Amino acid sequence: MSPALRVVVAPDSFGGALDSVAAAAAVARGWNSTRPDDEVVRIPMADGGEGTLAAIAAALGDGVERRSATTLDPLGREVSADWLALDGGASAFIEMAGASGLAHLAPAERTPATARLASTRGTGLLIRAALDAGVRRIVVGLGGSGTTDGGAGLMVELGLRLLDARGEDLLDGGGALAQLDHVEVEGVDKRLTETEILIASDVTSPLIGPRGAAATFSPQKGADPETVELLDMALGRWGAEIQRATGRDVSDVPGAGAAGGTTAGLLGFTTATLRPGVEVVAELVGLAAACEGADLVITGEGRADEQTLAGKAATGVARQAGGAPVVLLCGALGPGAEIVEASGAFAVIQPIVDRPMDLEASMADTERLLANASARLARSIGIGRRLGSRGWR
Repeated sequence: MSPALRVVVAPDSFGGALDSVAAAAAVARGWNSTRPDDEVVRIPMADGGEGTLAAIAAALGDGVERRSATTLDPLGREVSADWLALDGGASAFIEMAGASGLAHLAPAERTPATARLASTRGTGLLIRAALDAGVRRIVVGLGGSGTTDGGAGLMVELGLRLLDARGEDLLDGGGALAQLDHVEVEGVDKRLTETEILIASDVTSPLIGPRGAAATFSPQKGADPETVELLDMALGRWGAEIQRATGRDVSDVPGAGAAGGTTAGLLGFTTATLRPGVEVVAELVGLAAACEGADLVITGEGRADEQTLAGKAATGVARQAGGAPVVLLCGALGPGAEIVEASGAFAVIQPIVDRPMDLEASMADTERLLANASARLARSIGIGRRLGSRGWR
């Protein structure tokens, strides 16, 4: 009988089909169905966007406390959202998508009007809830937002005033920033100066321009070309006013356009720093320590393509694997998959489909496909070991 292996399972979510917690469970189940004596360690992963809170909570278990707060969705409707208390309550993780996410907007609501009006106020309320709980280190995971207001609404909930030329408060939303004349910073929550804020995001877009927040992301939130132009101009005014009020030029900072420009507001008016989301999540869940002594690491994502190497969770897992071979299970291969294969980051890149099927069918069957692909991988390990014992290399 071959000795037991230590296998670390650290997948990202599979698009809209399966979150990383369920994906890790499916891979572990498939592996153990073939090799029940192996030690399988599940570390669900994410890159800071939607699903990160669940991944951290699952990985840390009793080391976190899930708390709920009443907050606002992008259109100002009351919702409940969770945040995590870490380190005995000294730190917090806040997922922006919980309050200000696109998922709160029905497809029919993703219109040009919504794109102009959507606000990050809800995320500001979550940050205030963490501050009220005594937290002095806050990690904000950006991604999956339904907003393009540059984080203005978030900062308004934390005491910033946005005023037009008549000295009146602006309405909510990125479109209203076109009327911004000046800001008043005197009322900004003083606790922010004593709080470490870390932004976790894998987006590198600047605030404005052809690669900026409005041009790149607002169309998926309902913006038409006219609205994209308006929002880009409005975010330009926001960036200019941030620089006038604070001396910080955030407009061209890589990543300032993340989550509809929310990074820009946080960098401008708080002590926030920005780091790749997958690195932040890997540290929070202890991925490197989990990979120590691993014989194999299995990660996964919905599609392996040219974006895989650009800060995605799967590549972050490969960098933390400590020399163990890494297998990437994916729903499909996309454009640029050959570049990923040639990179050497992964020992094997394996699509999970087991018969001809369209995207809708494969997404609906992702859990079974993942478990079966993992079982096949486990069987191939046994074949490799037998060949190795015969001197094959």
